[in-house]
Amino acid sequence: MASKSGSKRGAKAKAPSIKKGSSSRRAVVVAGSRTPFVKAFKEFMRMDAIDLGVAAVQGLLDKSDLASAEIDGIVWGGVILPAAAPNVAREIALDLRLPASVEGMTVTRACASGLQAVTLAAAAIERGEADVLIAGGGDSTSNGEVKLPQKWVHTLAPYAFGKPFKPADVMGVLAQLAPFGDLIPRRPEIAERSTGQVMGEAAEEMATRNGVGRQEQDVFAVRSHHRAASAIASGRFAGEVNPVLTPEGKSVTGDTLVRATTSVEKLAKLRPVFAREGTLSAGNSSPLTDGAAAVLLMSEEKAKSLGYTPLAAFRSWAYTGVDPADQLLMGPATAMPLAVERAGMSFKDIDLVDMHEAFAAQVLSVLRMLGSDAFARERLGLSKAFGQIDPEHLNIYGGSVALGHPFAATGARMVTTMANELHQGDRQSALLGICAAGGLGAAAVMEAV
Repeated sequence: MASKSGSKRGAKAKAPSIKKGSSSRRAVVVAGSRTPFVKAFKEFMRMDAIDLGVAAVQGLLDKSDLASAEIDGIVWGGVILPAAAPNVAREIALDLRLPASVEGMTVTRACASGLQAVTLAAAAIERGEADVLIAGGGDSTSNGEVKLPQKWVHTLAPYAFGKPFKPADVMGVLAQLAPFGDLIPRRPEIAERSTGQVMGEAAEEMATRNGVGRQEQDVFAVRSHHRAASAIASGRFAGEVNPVLTPEGKSVTGDTLVRATTSVEKLAKLRPVFAREGTLSAGNSSPLTDGAAAVLLMSEEKAKSLGYTPLAAFRSWAYTGVDPADQLLMGPATAMPLAVERAGMSFKDIDLVDMHEAFAAQVLSVLRMLGSDAFARERLGLSKAFGQIDPEHLNIYGGSVALGHPFAATGARMVTTMANELHQGDRQSALLGICAAGGLGAAAVMEAV
């Protein structure tokens, strides 16, 4: 990719060309970049969500050599948002000293937040609201904020806002705050507010209901690690992952969670983590991860005028909801067929499938649903199954079980990898699928340009 000759990052910003109502306008993916994905509380522990977003976007700008004056805005996804500055998108623009005109919006749709940001950017470009947008997402699990119990906030807020504190108030305040056991830090859990169920527990239920056993999950997890390791060894991710210099001065150059030498035998030794007699282990579940990913999108006309080569475009996308008390993570099974239908395509038209691996059990359950005639009739209103996905066409470079899952970064990672694959290979289409908390599903159909 080459930027327009003579472009300068510090040039004066200019307004996008507005072409409202133009049906021929198409948004294209021009480039993608991400930080390495690392285990929480390790290398990136001193970097919050904004720092990681800055690193990902800076890498994207360096890679694409894009003049900052061309950027109209940033659309960013986040799940663990910093309370003091929740609009991470705008903070990234300000920290990078982009032109003040570069607006920013932060969106949250749980684990689908990154894909949501990308499709919102694509929609804005296709509506003529912008020519050049950066979209993506990221999260720092290491810096998830521990909040005070509300009774502490309610009791102490009047004094924080100026109420005089008298010695005689001490006993009354202590009585309102007691007991004090809720101040003890607890292990963070990703639990559903509506059901109280931890996500891993929901995945265990899915495994049971869909007949997905422990060995099958471990085989899937090993394949994810081996494919990711092969991609790294071959240099496949070299153009997607940019080194990050941590505040401590350490250079992190690549993903740290992939295990090239893992095996089914090794994973079988790990104990279940969500149920005493369960099948989900740390080895077949995605780990808590820190990282961020960014995607550069432009109108096709703008990309060509600036000298960029479009990599891929979106034919469609879909977001769906299911009952969280049913099968919490089944969302891709409803969103993926809908996205394909909206694209005017059928299962046989899809060349590649890239599905977020929250848990091996979740992916395997969704695959069973997509291949089931009964599921198609009962849940999709179709006469026959969506289709049996060939493992050779699924997550060809591994997925979240191996690479890690910095919640809002995953969707942008997937878009980047599939855009590059469609551009470099001989495949024409890719179907993305993501499950998300709250019983949400997300999907998108990408096509080569």
